[in-house]
Amino acid sequence: MLLEIEHHILRYSPWLDPYGLQRALRGSPITNISMSQSLNTDVLHQYQKAIQYEWLDTNGIGGWASSTSIGANTRRYHGLLVAASASEKGRTVLVSKLDETVVFDGQHVELGCNQFPNSIHPRGHQYLSLFSRDLFPVFEYQVEHIRLRKTIAAVHGEDTTLVIYDILEAPRAFTLLLRPFIAARNFHSLSQKNEALNPDAQWKNGILKIQPYEDIAPCWIVVPEAAFEVVPDWFFNFEYPCERECGLDFHEDLFTYGAFSRTVSEGDRIGIIISTRHPEGREVFGLLKREEQRRSSLVTHIPRTQPELRTLTLAADQFIVQRGTDRKTIIAGYHWFNDWGRDAMIALPGLCLVTGRYDDARQILTAFAEQVDQGMLPNNFPDNGEPPVYKTVDGALWIFIAAYHYLKYTKDKEFIHDTLFPVLKDIIAWYEIGTRYGIRIDQDGLLNAGEPGVQLTWMDARIDDHQLVTPRHGKAVEVNALWYNALVITAEMAEHFGDTFDARKYTRQAHQVKAAFRRLFWNADKGCLFDVVHDGHRDASIRPNQIFAISLPIPLLKISQAEQVLDVVETHLYTPVGLRSLSPEDAAYYPQYKGSPQARDSAYHQGTVWSWLLGPYINALIRVRRKTGLDQAARVLERVWPHLDEEGLGTVSEIFDGDPPHTPRGCITQAWSVAEILRSGIEIQTRTVGKK
Repeated sequence: MLLEIEHHILRYSPWLDPYGLQRALRGSPITNISMSQSLNTDVLHQYQKAIQYEWLDTNGIGGWASSTSIGANTRRYHGLLVAASASEKGRTVLVSKLDETVVFDGQHVELGCNQFPNSIHPRGHQYLSLFSRDLFPVFEYQVEHIRLRKTIAAVHGEDTTLVIYDILEAPRAFTLLLRPFIAARNFHSLSQKNEALNPDAQWKNGILKIQPYEDIAPCWIVVPEAAFEVVPDWFFNFEYPCERECGLDFHEDLFTYGAFSRTVSEGDRIGIIISTRHPEGREVFGLLKREEQRRSSLVTHIPRTQPELRTLTLAADQFIVQRGTDRKTIIAGYHWFNDWGRDAMIALPGLCLVTGRYDDARQILTAFAEQVDQGMLPNNFPDNGEPPVYKTVDGALWIFIAAYHYLKYTKDKEFIHDTLFPVLKDIIAWYEIGTRYGIRIDQDGLLNAGEPGVQLTWMDARIDDHQLVTPRHGKAVEVNALWYNALVITAEMAEHFGDTFDARKYTRQAHQVKAAFRRLFWNADKGCLFDVVHDGHRDASIRPNQIFAISLPIPLLKISQAEQVLDVVETHLYTPVGLRSLSPEDAAYYPQYKGSPQARDSAYHQGTVWSWLLGPYINALIRVRRKTGLDQAARVLERVWPHLDEEGLGTVSEIFDGDPPHTPRGCITQAWSVAEILRSGIEIQTRTVGKK
């Protein structure tokens, strides 16, 4: 049964049932595409090709293990243990990597792989026979008649990485040498040889304890039944090609305390613990089993006939992070983002609601609601523990949409009443009287925002921290679509909770906003919406922001206008991996996102494709075109599935080049990218199955 709020919405838009839960949603299921997320020697033995594939394994508190398909680190953010709790200064690349050497018959075969100036050494990728990414990243090596498998797993809830070696084949015993390389620095920086590093290590009872710097927590490395040879030394000039491509420093020196050695035979299994937590009494295979069970449980509700949705559900788990003892948050993207308010609210339905993680959703909503200040949601929380940053006009409006989704899925009216409703009313009150950065209601009821040098919308790129690339000051189209939705949603809540006075007030405001919006934003010449209205000027740039006027829970346009907007978006902005941020016909369009930081910032919202916008686009398809829209939405998802097998394996990239072949760029995995595609896929499947 639809919620009361949905019945109310129908009175505002009789041509549309929000979320498409009516008869129009009949259709055929998404076609199953077999996806292995595995790489064979055709890729692995070609260094330049193999390093284009990356993997990530997170630990639920903000840390991770990550590298490429061949174990060659190509970013400063790659590392075997990137710890969230090792330093007060933020996430720390503690252990960069662990390189293996197989010793047999007088031969030393190195399985590691590193890039140095003008050389790749060693070239261990030549011995890789398989890389796969399912529950965990797995590497299989073949050295003559020796075959071994390496599995890497980050342990949920702690800064611990497990490395498991299974000796699958070995005609006779051989020696396995393991050398850990230490960075011990903030994940945004790079390490160089220095005298401050403590070269002393403690080796006792099979446990190596190191503490490279006083301000970084100790790290323990356990290799059972192994010997350890203490040979402290620096290794110089590791090269990270991804950093070089971005115009950043790309050389690093790494330290090693020595190497472990252990004799192994066929059938042996070695479990290694690398952790900021003392490992005494901890059983590595028990930890691995627990983590395997936890991850498997996340996908039990997804049919095996939908491997893409199972894959994205696992990817979604990586963004949900514990903050304190009783709160959770959402990391916006890996490897370099922290938690952003706008991103968290947009991503919450896909990460938490369609996946059934309702308690996580409550904790996330509570955590952000508690930080609302002067009607504004935090833009982001700095990694170093500093106070949250408030610099967004739409972030606070997205919490209304998140609350709507939460109520739709959970029917938890008590939580809405006790925790969110007072916050939502407070946001509206502040926007009425005016808050930071010129955010205020204009006489026509529309929301106006902006001050010189400050960017408040999601298109917030700037060059050299001062020049705004997309200065969207004034009345932005998506901001006012969100504002209208906020008023209608809160009006319905107020009515349900007996707050009749405010319900009527918000309803009057909503009617005023709708009338002004239709009058000011409709571009009759192009059959779409203006992007920004400011001081009598109406920006006719064709951008995806207009899609929100027909994709949010309560649309603003007549069906005839919505059809035109959708046609324009498809003609100018749609690609198989997302929507362009600007039409290619615009003189300001950038076809590629690459080069220096300045060049990339210039392109960020000037043509670059954003995958998260597929979610709003699919919403609009289903609503406007009904049955044909549902079928088309299924085809849209079919076209994006192959991306799960490239770049960040098993996930969705942040952005892509505007021009074909739409090369993935930015973060290898982004919360709202994964969330919106996952949400769309599960909702389409649910609706389809429900109508059979």
